[in-house]
Amino acid sequence: MALENGVRLTHVAECAGCAAKMESAVLASVLREMPPVRDPNVLVGFSTSDDAGVYRIDDRLALVVTVDFFPPIVDDPRSFGAIAAANALSDVYAMGARPLTAVAIATFPEEGLDRSILHEILRGGADKAAEAGIAVIGGHTVKDREPKYGLSVVGAVAPDAVVKNSTALDGDVLILTKPLGTGILTTARRRDVIGDAELAPAIASMQTLNRAASEAMISVGVHAATDVTGFGLLGHLREMAEGSGLGAVVFVDSVPVFDQALELARLGHAPGGSRANLEQAVASGATFAAGVDEARTIVLTDAQTSGGLLIAVSQTRAEALLHELARAGVNRAVAIGRMRGERGISVV
Repeated sequence: MALENGVRLTHVAECAGCAAKMESAVLASVLREMPPVRDPNVLVGFSTSDDAGVYRIDDRLALVVTVDFFPPIVDDPRSFGAIAAANALSDVYAMGARPLTAVAIATFPEEGLDRSILHEILRGGADKAAEAGIAVIGGHTVKDREPKYGLSVVGAVAPDAVVKNSTALDGDVLILTKPLGTGILTTARRRDVIGDAELAPAIASMQTLNRAASEAMISVGVHAATDVTGFGLLGHLREMAEGSGLGAVVFVDSVPVFDQALELARLGHAPGGSRANLEQAVASGATFAAGVDEARTIVLTDAQTSGGLLIAVSQTRAEALLHELARAGVNRAVAIGRMRGERGISVV
């Protein structure tokens, strides 16, 4: 399926996927001007840059509420819809919750977009929601020259079982459940540097729900978690570290990376959002050992779309979590670092 003028879906938008997110420093400056949330039933608001808001209904139930949408990350419209839905659902899974229902949000141009493409995007999202065990029960559309799609998801969790991004402890092991490099690979495909076959593993990963990873971490018990999306691994780790009043060390050789991502980064095929993330990481005090080349720094800050969970777990439970993740089919989960009392992030 193609647009009427033959342009591929990813060529209609200026940015692709979560690389379209507003830069973290800009967003933080805006949110600092917002009034504080004083409702005692708000268990998680925007003050710690967590993945979703959490609102307590009673002593047994809290609602997890999130919204996420973006421009096309791939050319196939059904795959785009599925990836966008998986990405939105990931916020709920990162909080240790189960999704209940969702509504869609979409923008479409008045001209140039065949209705069959709209149908396929919506169908891809609905199918992925069904895989998660929920229905898309409504939504909203707006005319726009760029197509965008995503979901607002509501989930449920016990108030005392919320997994936050701000409660890691000194010495916790950091476990990442998906490889990095989706921003680099999709950018290279958009530029015709690689073909569909080379992009296929990244598409499969982006379409994979973080449900199994979430269920594994709930069963083992962890201190903190977040999902890795538009701010890159180091950006989301920085939020976790700052919220927890800690620092972190990342062992670069342990970080899982998609095939070709490093070489493509060396050739300059990274989205603008990834380079902005790297600048923000450096500005925020992240340090890199002498042997960490520029390509690896780009991978560590690459703007991910529907990335994995980054989990902080006690050293005594880390092996159990890795075993449970593998048993659940999360086969590329690995320990990549640890939290520490000294502030700042070091990559060694």
